[in-house]
Amino acid sequence: MTAPPLTWLYVPADRPDRVEKAIASRAHAVIVDLEDGVAADAKASARANLAGLLTDQPEKPVYVRVNAGDAADLDAIEGLAIEAIVMPKVERHEHLPTRLRTIALIETARGIEAAYEIARAPCVVGVGLGEADLRSQTGALEAGLDWPRARVINAAVAAGLPRPPQSVYPHVRDLDGLAASCRRGRELGHLGRTAIHPGQLEVIEQAYLPTGAEVEQARETLARLTEDGVGTVGDGAFVDVAMQGAAQQVIELADAHGVAG
Repeated sequence: MTAPPLTWLYVPADRPDRVEKAIASRAHAVIVDLEDGVAADAKASARANLAGLLTDQPEKPVYVRVNAGDAADLDAIEGLAIEAIVMPKVERHEHLPTRLRTIALIETARGIEAAYEIARAPCVVGVGLGEADLRSQTGALEAGLDWPRARVINAAVAAGLPRPPQSVYPHVRDLDGLAASCRRGRELGHLGRTAIHPGQLEVIEQAYLPTGAEVEQARETLARLTEDGVGTVGDGAFVDVAMQGAAQQVIELADAHGVAG
């Protein structure tokens, strides 16, 4: 299994200069946006930009967020060197394009209720939560989002998908708030986070990278399980086979992205 990205940077498709900078940034993955990040009168030109930006294989995974129900967007991504599309406002698995690898964004109360059916659709390679739209619909405050966050995480894991990244943190200058929010997201089970500004990437990365101590304990856990199947590790913690998956994930993340500094 390959470790998924921890940092995902949104960039508007109508700004080719920013797309190039985003791909060259420290982001692990880039989402080129045709939806909310692009004004209505700029969407046609944004679609036209894609061919010049994404025909060659980029140096990191690149995704395109399309507009829900927009056939012109789907036509525009034909033949591009992208990992998948990001489809917003998915409420039912029937809304998904069957022929395209898709990350489904669940952003409404109906979508939350259908999260597992959406996650297990054959075309879906990942899911995410759109918190801004959900807040607007449900009136939930920060703590009130923990339940839909957990529901989407559980749906993804139950469907055999990677744990989803957190939704964007809109206050781009509040890095302390971002770090605190990431800590909460990690406690809930999120893996990484989407960002709307390059200045957020390092904070997200550090929040979600395993620490050196976590990697050491993960390696010790796997070694002990290989030798004895059960037992204790150096800090006295009991380990058994149920802990194997978590330990492997820690090591895969460290191997792919490094260790928190």
